Amino acid sequence: MLDRDGYRPNVAIVIANSRNLVFWGKRVREHAWQFPQGGIQAGETPEQAMYRELKEEVGLDGRHVKILGRTREWMRYEVPSHWIKREYRGSYRGQKQIWYLLRLVGLDSDVSLRATDHPEFDAWRWHEYWIPLEAVIDFKREVYRRALTELERFLHDRPPSRRKRLYGWAHTIVPSPYGNPSGDL
Repeated sequence: MLDRDGYRPNVAIVIANSRNLVFWGKRVREHAWQFPQGGIQAGETPEQAMYRELKEEVGLDGRHVKILGRTREWMRYEVPSHWIKREYRGSYRGQKQIWYLLRLVGLDSDVSLRATDHPEFDAWRWHEYWIPLEAVIDFKREVYRRALTELERFLHDRPPSRRKRLYGWAHTIVPSPYGNPSGDL
């Protein structure tokens, strides 16, 4: 299902534990790490798709997580043409994503990468929130930067400063590639 501009609707999921470390999954038979993500099916809301993908890719359901926040708008990235299957060239441009930030309220042992017959990940680990952008495939880096920057404000239960209380933004030390959107990565 593509929108009129050639983007496939999709959700991306950032799962944080109680120490604000995030779930980082290794793609099956690849040395590529990423957050869980997946397409939105016809008739699904982004939230319904998020819960379905969460179950399929990580083995967690609604009782294991709490939604902390989501991105306000769709975030788009274009897929390089050499990554697009020949039959979709000309109509498919890339993905548009709503990103969700979840808090794991269950246990690490609740994670099951084999929840379906077609697992997406064969390993996982907890990682610092500000994952290194160079670990992300180049055409997705800007979306990761924007999404993590927008979602970071939801990680803290109580803002520790007056400035944060007033503006709702977490003013933590952000790695330089995150703070420089127009600079080279």
